[in-house]
Amino acid sequence: MTRVQLTDEEWEFIEPYLPIGRFGPYPERLRQQFEGVIWRFRTGGQWREMPKEFGAWPTVHNRFRQWRDAGVFEALLEGLIAEAAKRGEVDLSLVSVDSTTARAHHDAAGTHLGQDVMTALEKAAVDEEKARQKGAARKNKTGRTPETTPSGKNDGTSGAGANSG
Repeated sequence: MTRVQLTDEEWEFIEPYLPIGRFGPYPERLRQQFEGVIWRFRTGGQWREMPKEFGAWPTVHNRFRQWRDAGVFEALLEGLIAEAAKRGEVDLSLVSVDSTTARAHHDAAGTHLGQDVMTALEKAAVDEEKARQKGAARKNKTGRTPETTPSGKNDGTSGAGANSG
């Protein structure tokens, strides 16, 4: 029983995006391995459950990791979008953006701040970042910051110079 996942036309589009290194994959097994990856994500099965038709599961899994690390899937997606745009088949009604992926400007929430308030907030943010960086620079070799008293002076109870008894 064959488990072909791609049509020949789809494969002709995908194949140029898949790199062939000095030591493999062998071009005749490239499609087989790519279809194994498709099988894995289409079925939700484990790599070890992969049918033998796609090759040895560790080989297909390693190939998937190499392609993932090389950015093959991102390039393929961008290529698909570009091809769809050339054909006039881009459907932006399928695009979804929510607040977990994009932050709205404070004005979008109805907040209107005067220029003087915005300037003060921006200055406070810069001052806070400078203080954070200064604190990070003060860390001693143990990775701990010296304990300070309310007056801001080092009380000498922690860090490398602490009394060890």
